[in-house]
Amino acid sequence: MGRSEESRDAGPEKPGTNLAAVLERITYANEETGYTIARVATERGGAELVTVVGPLLGAQVGESLRLTGRWTSHPRYGRQFEVWSYVTVLPATVQGIQRYLGSGLIKGIGPKMAERIVDHFGTATLDVIEKEPARLVEVPGLGPKRTKMIAAAWEEQKIIKEVMIFLQGVGVSTSIAVRIFKEYGERSIDVVRGEPYRLADDVWGIGFKTADTIAQAVGIPHDSPERVKAGLRYTLSQAADDGHCYLPAPNLTGDAVKILDVPADLVASCLEELVADEGVVREEIPVAEGAVPAVYLVPFQRAELSLAGSLLRLLNTGRDRLPAFTGVDWDRALAWLRGQTGADLAPEQAQAVRLALTAKVAVLTGGPGCGKSFTVRSIVTLAQAKKAKVILAAPTGRAAKRLSELTGHEATTVHRLLQLRPGGDASFDRDNPLDADLVVVDEASMLDLLLANKLVKAVPPGTHLLFVGDVDQLPSVGAGEVLRDLLAAEEIPRVRLTQIFRQAQQSGVVVNAHRINTGLSPILAGMEDFFLFPCEDPEEIAKLTVDVVARRIPRRFGLDPRRDVQVLAPMHRGAAGAGALNNALQEAITPAREGLPERRYGGRVFRIGDKVTQLRNNYDKGTAGVFNGTVGVVTDIRPDDQSLTVRTDEDENVDYAFDELDELAHAYAVSIHRSQGSEYPAVVVPLATSAWMMLQRNLLYTAVTRAKRLVVIVGSRRALTQAVRTKGAGRRHTGLTHRVHTL
Repeated sequence: MGRSEESRDAGPEKPGTNLAAVLERITYANEETGYTIARVATERGGAELVTVVGPLLGAQVGESLRLTGRWTSHPRYGRQFEVWSYVTVLPATVQGIQRYLGSGLIKGIGPKMAERIVDHFGTATLDVIEKEPARLVEVPGLGPKRTKMIAAAWEEQKIIKEVMIFLQGVGVSTSIAVRIFKEYGERSIDVVRGEPYRLADDVWGIGFKTADTIAQAVGIPHDSPERVKAGLRYTLSQAADDGHCYLPAPNLTGDAVKILDVPADLVASCLEELVADEGVVREEIPVAEGAVPAVYLVPFQRAELSLAGSLLRLLNTGRDRLPAFTGVDWDRALAWLRGQTGADLAPEQAQAVRLALTAKVAVLTGGPGCGKSFTVRSIVTLAQAKKAKVILAAPTGRAAKRLSELTGHEATTVHRLLQLRPGGDASFDRDNPLDADLVVVDEASMLDLLLANKLVKAVPPGTHLLFVGDVDQLPSVGAGEVLRDLLAAEEIPRVRLTQIFRQAQQSGVVVNAHRINTGLSPILAGMEDFFLFPCEDPEEIAKLTVDVVARRIPRRFGLDPRRDVQVLAPMHRGAAGAGALNNALQEAITPAREGLPERRYGGRVFRIGDKVTQLRNNYDKGTAGVFNGTVGVVTDIRPDDQSLTVRTDEDENVDYAFDELDELAHAYAVSIHRSQGSEYPAVVVPLATSAWMMLQRNLLYTAVTRAKRLVVIVGSRRALTQAVRTKGAGRRHTGLTHRVHTL
């Protein structure tokens, strides 16, 4: 690592005081602003730790720092050092070296091994690792294999430091610098200097804005066509993140002008170049008002065409892998089914059963308590009676588990079913189709365009494909609204279940879900499973939410606060948002414990027992990838190995290196969008008027329908009324229905 230093500046240079310190503990860190509160040991402070505050994000516990700033006095917390900037320096004392090596920065060295190495080499330790790493075998317990690992990790850290110093000079944060290095290695500096806009395409977590800041720092002109084209692609990819498959050209141009702050004619000419270079696709798409010039990123236009074509091929094929049902005596079949299940099907359920077993593609939709699950079980029971090969799938592990429990037939996630490989290609596709006579996909409202396309491509001609879902829930997190588009296409057969069954009518959760969906306020009086705890102030809402989750629900209902209770928040930010609630719930449910390791990454600290969620699709993890929204629990943290293990809700142990922890977030509280496809014994929904723009009917309806036994709303009556009254946002820009009509 040499004697290099890494500098982070926070604003213009000012004359200040320098303070040499070792970072001992981070007590608070805000990932978005970088503002950190930490405790440090100083040479003059003896055993007493000093509080420092300011932009310290990226500094690791155990590092020696040279801080620049000023001494201040806080009215409540007393004397503290306000940091303006800092540099990391290699420690010179035996204690400092031991603390530094034992902090988990170097793979293969934990606290105990650090003590042994420093006992052996003393103040020469870092020079030995730098210049004569083979000598590490002199340390008891260190063999050649581990010595090589330590030397390689040290060398990598040295290169990372050099890359970081350059990147910090152009305004890149430490966590982003690590990602850039992981993508490009030693070429990082060349790529950043020569092709900064590549970062937005290649590096997860870097958007156009970060790439643009870097580009300006390395001298790319503000009106460069390269910048404008990158800005147009960014605008389309932002639209895809918001669920749109395309943007009308006028919307795209207008949004890009605002983002780029350049003239509209320059944006228009760069858009023409992008279309000519086939970087994007432009075509006319019919809408209610006529037609719009739709601009697509290439993968979304191809996926729409492919999905529509695959659906029509399935619908129109002459083959049939369930021929036994073409001339079946349905009265007799349904009577047999009654004997198997012990219950009669309602007329619309019977219609859905017949449709699924006779139509090649069909959709079954309906709200809670209307018997979708029993209908699916009936379809599977009849198909299996005719020795059919049945595949059941759902977009998430939790949904697949629930489908399996309800039907008594094994179910899997769509990702595992298709065996997605690194890069996202599926092992099963048109050339290597699934071996099935009937494929049932539950929670189909969660299917985004790209995943639906991969799935339908893998269904062979003659197989029956049934989509099951509640179209009134929020659409998928990814681009598209496949279930809604299929229901809008007259060519696709469908049944909508509307009758609420008697036993479901006794559930406050079911009754109020349907009331909310029709714009009526929920009934709160006399309900055993649906409660409102009125509260106005967002900070008070947050405190009460934590109390409800950690103490009140476990005490009254005997539910486990980590496993059985899920907080679903309309927003991530704010005092009552998922971000702040995760910190508070973690302290209440999984506090720090003496002797148990923990690991801080940016503004988060991970502990054994933490409930966490995956933030991106990673096809390289686990046996068949780990996907955005997968939930699990941290079961092990290994400082020596610089890794931790998560047990996912699909019962798989997945390892994460410490530098991969940006893929994980705490999941005590999640956004309502991220809860789709999941079901929890109890749901707690914090509703604050500060989330006004997010308070919409389908958002609240989705939250309530995630609960099996209990819903507790904590918050403002006014916010609840606003959510019930406000219809969801307008339709997404999609062309699937049109393509099914016209292909």
